[in-house]
Amino acid sequence: MIEKTCTVTVKGQTTLPLAIRQLLGVADGGRILVRAEGHRITIEPADEEHRDPAIGAFLRLIAADIAAGGHVNAMPDDLVATMRQVLEDSDIDLDEPIEGDVCL
Repeated sequence: MIEKTCTVTVKGQTTLPLAIRQLLGVADGGRILVRAEGHRITIEPADEEHRDPAIGAFLRLIAADIAAGGHVNAMPDDLVATMRQVLEDSDIDLDEPIEGDVCL
C-alpha cells in the first residue's frame, strides 16, 4: 500500500504524487477517473482499454533502480539496430488520420 498526503490549492487542484502516477501507469497528460463514494475517493486510469499493465511495473522498476543509486544505461547497439530495422520494414503512414478521441 502506498499512502501520500497531498495539498489542495485554493482552486481545488492537487498533484498526484509520482509513486501513485507510476502505480496507476498514468503518464504526463494522462487521464484519470475520480469517483466519490461517501467520504472515500478512488482514482484509477480513465482509459482501461489502452492500459498496458507492464508499463506500471516497468516504471516502478526504473524508479526503484534510480532511488537505489542505479544508473540507467543506453540500450545495446544490437537492440537499437534491430528496432531501426523493424521501423524501416514497417508500412507506417504518418499522414494517415487518427481515429477516435485524442487528448493532448
